[in-house]
Amino acid sequence: MTRALEVAIAAGGTAGHINPALALAEELRSRGHHVTFFGQTTRLEGTLVPQEGFDFFPIVVTGFDRSRPWTLVSALVRERSAASAILAHFGESGRPDVAVGFGAYVELPLVSACHAAGVPLVLHEQNSVPGLANTRSARRAARVCVSLPQAVSAFKDHVRSPEDIVITGNPVRQSVVTASRAAGRAAFGIPEDATMLLVFGGSLGAVHLNRGVCALKDELLGREGLRIVHSTGRDDYGSVVAALDLTEAEQARWQVMPYISNMGEALAAADVVVSRAGASSIAEIAALAVPSLLVPYPFATADHQTTNARYLVDAGAAVLVADDDIDAPTFSEQLVSLVDEPARRGAMRAAAQGLGQDRAATALADQVESVAATRD
Repeated sequence: MTRALEVAIAAGGTAGHINPALALAEELRSRGHHVTFFGQTTRLEGTLVPQEGFDFFPIVVTGFDRSRPWTLVSALVRERSAASAILAHFGESGRPDVAVGFGAYVELPLVSACHAAGVPLVLHEQNSVPGLANTRSARRAARVCVSLPQAVSAFKDHVRSPEDIVITGNPVRQSVVTASRAAGRAAFGIPEDATMLLVFGGSLGAVHLNRGVCALKDELLGREGLRIVHSTGRDDYGSVVAALDLTEAEQARWQVMPYISNMGEALAAADVVVSRAGASSIAEIAALAVPSLLVPYPFATADHQTTNARYLVDAGAAVLVADDDIDAPTFSEQLVSLVDEPARRGAMRAAAQGLGQDRAATALADQVESVAATRD
């Protein structure tokens, strides 16, 4: 692909949709292409996208609540109105060469507009279990790119041809992929010769996971060379601080914070991670090849976090412990083993590196360029 492309992207609602889209946009911009995002100003994309210097076209859409069937009418009305606005924008500014949808209902108006305007479409699915928006849109897509091999079979009945499904991995932001261990250790004040355990459960935290780690306070702090960085989530921060009741000396070894903004540096600095198994967490852990103990959120739709986790577990890069086993010996035994056995961690890190997750943004950008070339 030699000429500059105009690329339309729809991603929104949660960081799990937006960050992979931004990772792709960064890669496309580095190749000389121009990217415009379509989303809602009232949702997270309305803040994150302009901050990163990408053009943003605002639309208004709402989801369909299956428990309230009457919301389907208002959702369809807004979807059609947003599609009309996007088509009018195409008429004024020119059609894009290719469009990319990252799931969630915010992509549906762009999918409809591109179908009407003859713009080829690429979809990207972050999770092992596809969402409704992507399965609904798949038949209109020239390419369906998935993060995990487990998602391939879920799309086979929704695409025009199985050959249209490609495994690219889940794109990770450059700020994460390029983070260094030295910079991460400096940022968190971790000595180079220490073993660092990173604990996080997502932006809102994971109460049961936090409690399980807190219960191991004496066991973990009994290891002199261990340092812990613990992101509790905003809502559980006070409870974790109270449960740990750390002395001043212990606080120097166990850092508790509600949220980690520089996750790339945290992961780069870490020797072991304990985490839920959301799509973005799996992608970032794999991209930086950090040995991990994964505890899937048990109430995720279709238990997709367990399926997500299997990607790393089956490769030998992670250990899976069910949420029900947090209070059982299994959790403590597995965590202590990872902390105590550097050789085991080394083998897991090598297995993660073999997955090539750090190249996912490049792989997805290649597919976008390939689809755009079909218009030439």
